[in-house]
Amino acid sequence: MECVVQGIIETQHVEALEILLQGLCGVHRKSLKIHELCLKSGPNLGTSPSEVRLLCDLEQSEPAWRVRHVGGAMRGAGAEQISVNVRTMVESKVSNNVLRLFYALGYKLDHEQLRVGFSFNFQRGAQMTVTVSSVNKMLRLHATDEAVPITPGIQLVEVTAPATSENYSKVAAAMSSFCEYLAPLLHLSKPGVSTGVVPTAAAAAASLMSDGGGTTL
Repeated sequence: MECVVQGIIETQHVEALEILLQGLCGVHRKSLKIHELCLKSGPNLGTSPSEVRLLCDLEQSEPAWRVRHVGGAMRGAGAEQISVNVRTMVESKVSNNVLRLFYALGYKLDHEQLRVGFSFNFQRGAQMTVTVSSVNKMLRLHATDEAVPITPGIQLVEVTAPATSENYSKVAAAMSSFCEYLAPLLHLSKPGVSTGVVPTAAAAAASLMSDGGGTTL
């Protein structure tokens, strides 16, 4: 399982967010360039359609592939009371012929995108990853060099943390506490809940840029 929240930030404030995250996380950022292919099953693969995502890390000297399947979000009173989305997730490393394999199984390419940005991986009450990226679409099939932003001037921010059925409430609490530090720049909520940009972002970004990240957090 994993806990996840998402939000958006204007590109002009991303540098300030990076400064804030550097101070909060205490680790160096990692560059991010992920080619993501979304595949959906055909009618010959059961009555319920399934979706998998193939992720190729283009930052590696040799492109590294992963396959990811994200299940539905947890429901019920317990899920309603926490501010993060708790969902099942299975991910595995795969070889570079994985796309051919899924095509042979009957899956079809639904869409693809290129995510470019950076991430921070750190421990703060739970093992968390913050990803800040521009989401781009391809003008031609697999043409990552020709990718253009889907929403120019806006970047996606995602915070995720692995969890289990026994500790998800503790992980969710740690994530919620961490997200409060980011509130002046952006609001993070469950995926699918759009809150737009935060009115205080410009002032918060200006303060962070002038301070240069020297404030102890």
